[in-house]
Amino acid sequence: MFTNNKRQQERTGRNGSPRLQYLQELVSEFQNATNEETKEKVVAHLANFAYDPFNFTFLRQLNVLDLFLDCVTEPNEKLVEFGVGGICNASVDPANAALISQCDGIPLVVQCLSNPVRNTVNYALGALYYLCNPVNKEEILKPEVVEVIERYASAGAVSVSFSNLAKAFLEKHRPGQT
Repeated sequence: MFTNNKRQQERTGRNGSPRLQYLQELVSEFQNATNEETKEKVVAHLANFAYDPFNFTFLRQLNVLDLFLDCVTEPNEKLVEFGVGGICNASVDPANAALISQCDGIPLVVQCLSNPVRNTVNYALGALYYLCNPVNKEEILKPEVVEVIERYASAGAVSVSFSNLAKAFLEKHRPGQT
C-alpha cells in the first residue's frame, strides 16, 4: 500500500522514527555491516521501501539507488538479486529511472538478464521495461539485448513470468515487431 504523510504519521506514532531517519539508519547499517547476511537483509529491506512513491525522494537523497547499483556488481547473488529488485521497484519513477541511467546502471541491469537466479532476471526485465525511454532507447534496444528478451518472450513453457514480462517489454518498446 502506498503511503502519504498522514498515513505515515499514523503508522509511526509518537515514538517512532521518521521515514527519512529510518532509511538513513538502514543505509548506515549496510555501510557498517561486516557480514554478508546483514547486508543481504538490509538491501532486501531497502528494496521493499523502493516501490512506494512516498520514499522516492528519500532514496535519492540518501543515494540508495547508487547502493542498489553497487550491489549488482557484487559476487554475492543475494545482493545482486535484491539490488536489481530495488532498481526495478524504484525505476517506475521517471526521476529515479533518469538517475539510474545517468549512473551507468543500464549495462548493469542488462547483465542481470543472464543471471542464473530467476528473481534477478524477473527484476531485470521489469527494470528495463521502466528504464527504456527515448533518451536511452538505443542503449537498451541493442540487437543482442532484444534477442535475449525475445527468447524470454517465447519461453512460456520454461517460465511464465519471464515470458509475460518480456512480452510486455516488447509490446511497449518494439510495437509491431514481436
